[in-house]
Amino acid sequence: MRIGVFLVAAGFPGVSPEQALRTAVGYGVAAEDAGFDDAFVAEHHFMPYGTCPSALTFAALLAGRTRRIGVGTAVTVMSTSHPVAVAEQAAMLDVLTGGRFTLGVGRGGPWVDLEVFGTGLEGLSHRAFAEALEILAAWGAQDAVSYDGEFHRFRQVPVVPRGRPPMLVACTSADTVRLAAAHRLPILLGMHADDAEKASMVRDYGAAAPHMSVVIAQVADSRAAGIGLLRQTMPTWLRPGLAAFVRFDGADAPMRDPVGYAEYLTSIHPIGPAAYCADRILESSRATGVDRFLLFVEGGGPEHTLANIKALGSSVLPLLRAG
Repeated sequence: MRIGVFLVAAGFPGVSPEQALRTAVGYGVAAEDAGFDDAFVAEHHFMPYGTCPSALTFAALLAGRTRRIGVGTAVTVMSTSHPVAVAEQAAMLDVLTGGRFTLGVGRGGPWVDLEVFGTGLEGLSHRAFAEALEILAAWGAQDAVSYDGEFHRFRQVPVVPRGRPPMLVACTSADTVRLAAAHRLPILLGMHADDAEKASMVRDYGAAAPHMSVVIAQVADSRAAGIGLLRQTMPTWLRPGLAAFVRFDGADAPMRDPVGYAEYLTSIHPIGPAAYCADRILESSRATGVDRFLLFVEGGGPEHTLANIKALGSSVLPLLRAG
């Protein structure tokens, strides 16, 4: 079993985006010190929910601040990125980190990002994402690459450098699962889904692969205490973040109720004493067939996150590795 942390550089009330980013780098370093295998970072634009606009840049910095831990993106958003630019940066990180980097990619959503980056709704289409995956898959496997597609077209160019990091594809739909399976790329399953939904997507994938699952993890004296903490702190983070999702087409974006969403999330994830957290992660692994996990550790807010990382490292990781 491989266990990492999932960082969003969360913008809690009273914390500036700049402070959130600097603090999240510290969380990644602390995760290495606590014995975690990986630290992955999310990418968001123009919102306090997640303050990191370039997961690749963050991963590069964190790789330079650490020596052992794997670093990755969860995810680099392809609807606002050119696949060749992503492929070159990912290859460079693979080379410079000695193989510690993993590229996670996702299709993105119908947000104002598409307007700002000039990609429009066509850039969000499954066809455009499929082309991006084809280019990314070819980049490290060949000395030179050309492409002639609907959305991307370029003459043959040399691949420099020849790095080829492992890849993951974030999946929230059956279509994306099928696309990932067609390219034999493992899938990344989000913390919004319960074990039954994740198990269904793994079955739809139809083959053994090193898939990865994101879960919320919070160590506390009791399950009630952990749930109480997160139901107090998470809505204060979720409310302004969820409200910041602005649609590209100007339509109203229906917003989840942050209190109800926090209640749902705390009901399905490993929150409570260390033994309960370990048992719940092992149960999830058995139910889904996934043995690589990223633990979202920031839910308790800045005052509790470092202690949570240390507690997970000292009391939960040993149980998982023994189990």
